[in-house]
Amino acid sequence: MSVSTLEQPQLTCKYLGEPLLSFGNGGTHVDPKFGIARFGPKSLNTSDRHPASLRVGFIGSAITIEQAQEWIEINARGVPGDEDHPAFPGFASDRGFHTELLFSTRWSEPITRSELDDLLSIRNKRSKFEKCLTLLEEKIRLLSKKDLAPEYVVVALPDTLRSKCGVLDHISNTGGRVHRDLRRAFKAVAMNYRIPTQLADQATIEFRDPDNPTKIAWNFFTGLYFKGGGMPWGPIGLTPGSCYVGISFYRGLTSSDPKVHTSLVQAFDEHGEGLVLRGPDFVWDEEKHQSRTPHLKAEETFALVNLVLDRYWGEMKQYPQRVVIHKTSRWWLEEAAGCREALRNRVAKYDLVALQGQDSVRLLPVSKYPALRGTRFTVGELDHLYTTGFIPELGQFHGTHVPSPIQIADHLGHDTPREAMLREILVLTKMNWNSSRLGGLMPITVKFARLVGEIMREIPSDVEPQPQQKFYM
Repeated sequence: MSVSTLEQPQLTCKYLGEPLLSFGNGGTHVDPKFGIARFGPKSLNTSDRHPASLRVGFIGSAITIEQAQEWIEINARGVPGDEDHPAFPGFASDRGFHTELLFSTRWSEPITRSELDDLLSIRNKRSKFEKCLTLLEEKIRLLSKKDLAPEYVVVALPDTLRSKCGVLDHISNTGGRVHRDLRRAFKAVAMNYRIPTQLADQATIEFRDPDNPTKIAWNFFTGLYFKGGGMPWGPIGLTPGSCYVGISFYRGLTSSDPKVHTSLVQAFDEHGEGLVLRGPDFVWDEEKHQSRTPHLKAEETFALVNLVLDRYWGEMKQYPQRVVIHKTSRWWLEEAAGCREALRNRVAKYDLVALQGQDSVRLLPVSKYPALRGTRFTVGELDHLYTTGFIPELGQFHGTHVPSPIQIADHLGHDTPREAMLREILVLTKMNWNSSRLGGLMPITVKFARLVGEIMREIPSDVEPQPQQKFYM
């Protein structure tokens, strides 16, 4: 009788380092905050991207509009930091993002006391939510019709309105559950007027937010600068001529229609700039496929990839040299076949990658510090990458729990060496211009595809969504 032995999988480990970012005047740094404070934003001193000034408008009650403007003006002068939070350098022509903020009562649309009372007097929750959304849409429509319209609008809603209208849960006429969020619903309608928006809580503009004030200022003004047309920072290390795509799926508003999904594509170039694209609807039968996670048929992935390539051609007047597609579910053979067929004869190289969060496999460092962000380790044939963790360049750990690596569940195509592909993923975790964080768990391709899907649920299928990122942030 023979005794079989199990071979222990081989473990290899390598630190890839923290990718640099590019800023104004050719400066580089690993951290967005230090880079902007020292060198200015990436688009500084460029004639086509840097906004020398921005017209800021407001929607809210008379009180919250006044509070919001005061909060912005105070923080725009700069916010002191501490040992854990770098100081915010300000947002003015002579500091920080080097952009002047312009204010005028002409760019404000107050919600009157009678409008607020009429809205809050509605008893039916669904009617109240829809009335609130209609009221906000009317306010931004009026702002968009100004001879000189604001370029950015802060929606500062009173606490009473946010608490009564912020979320809607109800049963539809067909018996399905419906969940709606006022922020997402407003973003979906506001983009039709082509003015980027930011919803601000009353707790924030009254300086009652428990979060660190420096952190709040960094995130708010970084998003403001991007929505105003600027580029806060740029990536270093992405392959020229590459198109990076994130695919996600979302259901409609009503749970009684669970089989119809719409695929979502978010395409980025090597500069970190992206476009939002909505693909065709498709039917997914969970029982038939024995999977709750949607997967595309070959012809559906063929159509999606063609959508990306056609849009890329329209923007760049050439096809990308390489296409990288990220998603969080495993690649089924039929999906991969559709991608390959669409890329055939148009794109020479491709990488189809599945990235999954997990917490069952971790490294246990012998030091008191968590694993280093940027650490790659391989168990057998499975690669893992720490996209959160201790950052030695800053001597900091940006997190509140023990970090877990993401797993590279699939890598089809193999036109890129695995280490180079992992380095690209690490760079793409730093390309969220809606925040000044050094990095996130997932690359922006995946993260933003999910974010866009939440808002896309509110856009009717017969309405063409705006392609610019700034309307979804």
